[in-house]
Amino acid sequence: METVQSKAIQGRVADAPSGHWVYRVLPRWLWPYAQLARWDRPIGWQLLLWPCWWSAALAAGAYPRATDPLLTLLPAPWYLLLFFIGAVAMRGAGCAYNDLADEDIDNQVERTRSRPLPAGKVTRRQAWTFVIIQALVGLAVLLQFNSFAIPLGIASLAIVAIYPFMKRITNWPQFVLGLAFSWGALMGWAVEFGDLDDPAIMLYIGSILWVIGYDTIYAHQDKEDDAIVGVRSTARLFGDNTKTWLVGLYGGALVCFAIAFASAQVPVVSLAGLIAAGAHMARQIIRLDINNPDQCLRLFKSNNQVGWLIFLGLIGGSVWIWLKPLV
Repeated sequence: METVQSKAIQGRVADAPSGHWVYRVLPRWLWPYAQLARWDRPIGWQLLLWPCWWSAALAAGAYPRATDPLLTLLPAPWYLLLFFIGAVAMRGAGCAYNDLADEDIDNQVERTRSRPLPAGKVTRRQAWTFVIIQALVGLAVLLQFNSFAIPLGIASLAIVAIYPFMKRITNWPQFVLGLAFSWGALMGWAVEFGDLDDPAIMLYIGSILWVIGYDTIYAHQDKEDDAIVGVRSTARLFGDNTKTWLVGLYGGALVCFAIAFASAQVPVVSLAGLIAAGAHMARQIIRLDINNPDQCLRLFKSNNQVGWLIFLGLIGGSVWIWLKPLV
């Protein structure tokens, strides 16, 4: 299904895959809502999920003892599932809210004018209703956690609320996005321990740097249109120096992650995931062509692999603690 959505024709949005399950399974009347939530572009909830899962894995494997059973060294599957549901719901709510705030801008940008609001496929009232429904799902997830984690999660909404407007007033909207998208780095630890400690803080800072890096790559897709309509971004700020900035951002992220691992006393084996993630980040920087929008999108999406590498490294470290007395 190759039709691109417009006021006259209902189809996919311009930068969404035409063969996605959304367009094969859902009835057409649901397509605009799926597009508001970006169900046809899962990379957003994946990148929102990874700091949650990293934090949960880091907390489960923190301060290990050789006598600890394996299940206590691994993140609880129930918590991982809750974080997954919460990431999908809150990413969807955040995207719909962002579209409400940016409807006038989206209508002027080639890549975004086919989104449901500027294309006239949903009304603002319908979009607000959809935001509230998804936020209630996120609240239901949050209420499964402890009394420390619940208000901590609610506090993130202040950052989510201001993010869409940052591109109008600062060259660093990616920093604010990092504050919001990295919040899960605090949540996993809070759910496990009922407080925040140095490992969670360092994981959070590292994740913020990672988000700024990958979203700068993403923002290079729209830099020409952004310049015309007055939207600011780190892509426009860094310009031809983007690769140098990425070295600092990604390098700083890896250093913060390593400090978080050391503070939590997870096994050195866990660093294998960080090393692999660092190699992947280096590959992104080497290959990046900031004037190739399609490549920028591919490299941005490849950060899901970074998430897997770091997570599996933490899981491997916990398994190593359990196996070590047996070998």
